[in-house]
Amino acid sequence: MKTQNTNQGAVTRAWRGYLPILLMLLTLVSTALAGNGSKHGPKAAPDIDNFPVNSDGTVSVIVQLSPGTPPGQVKNFAKKINQNLTTISAVAANVPLDALDKLLAHGWVTYVSPDRPNKPMWDDAPPPVNAGVARQNYGVDGTGIGIAVIDSGVYAHDDLKTADMSSSRIVYSESFVVGDSSTNDAYGHGTHVAGILAGNGHDSGAGSGYANQYLGIAPNANIINLRVLDANGSGSDSTVIAGINRAIQLKSQYNIRVLNLSLGRKVYESYTLDPLCQAVESAWKAGIVVVVAAGNMGRDNSWGEQGYATIEAPGNDPNVITVGAMSPNGTWTRTDDIVASYSSKGPTLLDHILKPDIMAPGNKITSLLSPGSTLSAVAPGSAIITPKTLNTICDVVLGVTTCGSTSVGAQYLQLSGSSMATPVVAAGAALMVQANPNATPDAVKAHMMKTAWKGYPAHGNSHAHDIKGNDYMAQYDAFTIGSGYLDIQAAMGDNTPINGGAASPTVVFNPATQTAKLVNGLSVVWGQTVVWGQSSVFANSVVWGQFTVDATSLVWGNSVVWGQTGLDACTLVWGQSVVWGQLDDGSLNALSATDPGDVDDGTVVATDPTATAPVATTTPIL
Repeated sequence: MKTQNTNQGAVTRAWRGYLPILLMLLTLVSTALAGNGSKHGPKAAPDIDNFPVNSDGTVSVIVQLSPGTPPGQVKNFAKKINQNLTTISAVAANVPLDALDKLLAHGWVTYVSPDRPNKPMWDDAPPPVNAGVARQNYGVDGTGIGIAVIDSGVYAHDDLKTADMSSSRIVYSESFVVGDSSTNDAYGHGTHVAGILAGNGHDSGAGSGYANQYLGIAPNANIINLRVLDANGSGSDSTVIAGINRAIQLKSQYNIRVLNLSLGRKVYESYTLDPLCQAVESAWKAGIVVVVAAGNMGRDNSWGEQGYATIEAPGNDPNVITVGAMSPNGTWTRTDDIVASYSSKGPTLLDHILKPDIMAPGNKITSLLSPGSTLSAVAPGSAIITPKTLNTICDVVLGVTTCGSTSVGAQYLQLSGSSMATPVVAAGAALMVQANPNATPDAVKAHMMKTAWKGYPAHGNSHAHDIKGNDYMAQYDAFTIGSGYLDIQAAMGDNTPINGGAASPTVVFNPATQTAKLVNGLSVVWGQTVVWGQSSVFANSVVWGQFTVDATSLVWGNSVVWGQTGLDACTLVWGQSVVWGQLDDGSLNALSATDPGDVDDGTVVATDPTATAPVATTTPIL
């Protein structure tokens, strides 16, 4: 173990030396962004000018309409209507380029954005979140709760059947992939997610030959399979929104209380304009807990931002629960877990929302394999989990005993990413609403964040390594770990009344004093005061642990908490204009299908000699 020492005085002097330059840079960037709209005007998204044009001369867009506007209005300007997205009062259509300005000129059009591509948030069982203890103590397993999986489809795996194997717990399936009505999982991502949510471990149970039984967090929950990604893991905003719209419509029929979105894309505009964010807010308001992946851009340093300000949409929406990934390091305890190097960090681009909200295991997670899928074909051999032994079955016929060795074969796959961490939290939410059917999405989020494990070392960092030996350092600050590590048992045991929304706060930076503070405004969805900081019970210091903050006090003072080795993270986040501009897609640093995630040898290192180490837990998990 090495101790990282930071010369805080040198950092502060360097910061003050660069301050005039940074202030000038921020002024220039802010001025540029004030006119950084599309050539089509302020109602057009900034990236619409560079969006690919279809072969017929049209551009695929999402047209948001003013309240009460009939969707048919768009037909007069579109060559093709692709989806009526009624949940957010919008229409997905192919509009000729020469008709775009005519469409935008109408008052009933509020905003037009490209129908952007989405991708799953996976890279590389959730032991350290106290799921097993919660199931045992509260008698919950997800029974009767519907979880909508907005993903690449779900394969009808044995582990997703009822305990008696008489029927499937995939109770509804529909495809929104254009030209492909199959609801099977040709990509393999959605099945893996569904297994983390609700796999019952049937094919890895006794006699299977597997050394371990792979059990999901809510092993008797029902899955609503809404396929929006194709065999290559690609999808568009309109298909994702259509899937969300269907989940809202089916909420009562299948008791859909949780929606899992292990996918996302770059941020192009404020969440108040982004149609994907508007869709998740509609689901939240309908009483569905929406859980979203933070993204896998934590390794990105293309702007010198060290992975900060890389939260992807719709995880940038303040209402939803945004999940970052931890690496369990192959153990059952959480005291040696570290932040996965690829886990995206906050604050969110443009709006500066404090994200992620919570962390969960995401590195090298074993779950269900979809046979013949794209991921099963390209994953490294070490990621395909096969039985350790063969099962011997003997039959006696007319007094003659005949024995043979059989095996269920490879049924499981290891993947890594915030995609895998997201269903851990989503399934935890399912257990919570099973125990308390009256729980609102805001209550679930607030209880999870308040009770999250905060045993990380104060002012600490850790080093993670990828398969190529590249080293990445992570700090344990609010932009990296949010409120802390999910603890389902603790969340279920918290009975604090929630009288308000649980929208994540905004971070406001003051360049004159080089400090930042949290601003708790109104809940975006409900228009009421948020629960954070309302009382001593839910004071911000309780929610974000060692980060003692409220609406008036400073988050990290004079940059002392940051403590980057040789750098000041306050400079990284705010000084490089990252949060003011746009990041590129980070494709050079994004994990690929052949990358097994972080190597399990990371060590948490305390940078503060007075910091106390986390207290070890002896509570068995699962």
